[in-house]
Amino acid sequence: MNKTVVACLIAWLVPGGGHMYLRKWDRGLIFLSLVLILFLTGLSMDGKLFSLEPGFFGLLRFIADGATGIFYLVGKTAGAGTGNILSMGYEYGNTFLYTAGLVNMLLILDTYDIAKGNRE
Repeated sequence: MNKTVVACLIAWLVPGGGHMYLRKWDRGLIFLSLVLILFLTGLSMDGKLFSLEPGFFGLLRFIADGATGIFYLVGKTAGAGTGNILSMGYEYGNTFLYTAGLVNMLLILDTYDIAKGNRE
């Protein structure tokens, strides 16, 4: 399999992992910490990890949450992220979870650029 494809898959599965795979250890560990902190903050504020739901916004929520890779998979498997709509932090928690996934999407694109030699 192509090095770029492998790096991007690793970057999705483990945030910052693509950078570490490409030997950018400092960046990779910082990015891993950043996405993990965003994810855990979202869960601690009673955010919900959305499954695939019908409708356009259901799809967008699922993509944003699922982009966190292993964090999403472990969270769903462990039963975390059930969300409490009556909680004061529910919407903020969701926003942190979405942000963690969207940041990881940007990190995947950065990994792609580095693997292709467009950046260092």
